[in-house]
Amino acid sequence: MSEKVNAPEISVKNVSMVFSDSKGNPVQALKNVSIDIQKGEFISLLGPSGCGKSTLLRIVSDLLTPTSGEVTVCGKTPRETRLEQKFGIVFQNPVLLDWRTVRKNIRLPLEMMKVPKEEQASRIEQVLELVGLKEFGNSYPGQLSGGMQQRVGIARALAIQPDILLMDEPFSALDEFTREKLNDDVLSIWRKTNKTVLFVTHNISESVYMSDRICVLSPHPGRLSAIVDVNLPRPRVPDMRGTPEFAALVEKVRNSFEGI
Repeated sequence: MSEKVNAPEISVKNVSMVFSDSKGNPVQALKNVSIDIQKGEFISLLGPSGCGKSTLLRIVSDLLTPTSGEVTVCGKTPRETRLEQKFGIVFQNPVLLDWRTVRKNIRLPLEMMKVPKEEQASRIEQVLELVGLKEFGNSYPGQLSGGMQQRVGIARALAIQPDILLMDEPFSALDEFTREKLNDDVLSIWRKTNKTVLFVTHNISESVYMSDRICVLSPHPGRLSAIVDVNLPRPRVPDMRGTPEFAALVEKVRNSFEGI
């Protein structure tokens, strides 16, 4: 008897996206992209600028509507899933309000969702603990480093208790040391929460270190060139970056790009 295959949590079928440039000419950002993502997977969308990886993330999250193709999330449309508050989104810039403390920044989406105040407080303390900022809840964004600000952004996304965490190049503006520390922090959070993570990056080593699978996108037009399985053991540890197995995967991913 064959094993039952679970339906994917996120299904992208033949998705294309065409924008108009400043002169009204069509520009194809994505062409016939298809990806299935299972519940609990950590998936990276990897590629250079202009390959459509952030566009694809925005389509999944209902921030953009594709020109053609179909996306389902949890068996529903992206819009239905968004309205059910099942997405937590982390952008490159955490967009914190300077006049609100860390706690009050995390509280903002909970206020909008009309979560009862007692539950708000409980959730805020839980996510502060999860991202290692318990002692900074009363600090203001201007008193935090860039890495700490990004952790607040992650905590705010987790506070709504989403099923799916969407991360759009969240560490690209950070120095290498901070970036690698946050890689480990996010993997720790992922292990503890069992979220499905869709992670956009242009850093090959980062994608290999973090992912179960890497969706390699090539530009002009944005298209899926390869899906690379990352068979490194978990939990991932920093020493893995120096192993021959890691280097071989980095090389395999690098060789998967087309037209660059």
